[in-house]
Amino acid sequence: MHEQRSANNPQAPGPMKGLQGLAFLLLMQSVGEALSHFLHLPVPGPVVGMVLLLLALQCGPVQRAVAPAAGFLLTHLSLLFVPVGVGVMTHLDLLGAYGLRLVVVIVLSTWAGMAATVLVLRLFKPRPETQEAGDGQLR
Repeated sequence: MHEQRSANNPQAPGPMKGLQGLAFLLLMQSVGEALSHFLHLPVPGPVVGMVLLLLALQCGPVQRAVAPAAGFLLTHLSLLFVPVGVGVMTHLDLLGAYGLRLVVVIVLSTWAGMAATVLVLRLFKPRPETQEAGDGQLR
């Protein structure tokens, strides 16, 4: 049998749960934008919104509310790249003129990002204690 979908049944399946989660995600982004703008933060609003979302996700009810929207967005993530692909196709002349430079910059910045990640990880990762054996060798 089909489950009754009504205002009296908060556990009712359907698109409403996904819309509530999406509304919460948009609320976090909007609050982040507002905080960044009014407090003159040097961080973009969406980044502030993601930090707020991370803090809010520590609560179980928020996780349950956002999960359907997050699942839907992750399922259809590839569709979000279509506008970027169309934008690249409309500027093929620029890509031809600056393509090699773009590839070099992308590769170097990726390597720099990975190197910075390794350095930060090594800085914060606890080192294991080394023990000396009686013969002076480390084990």
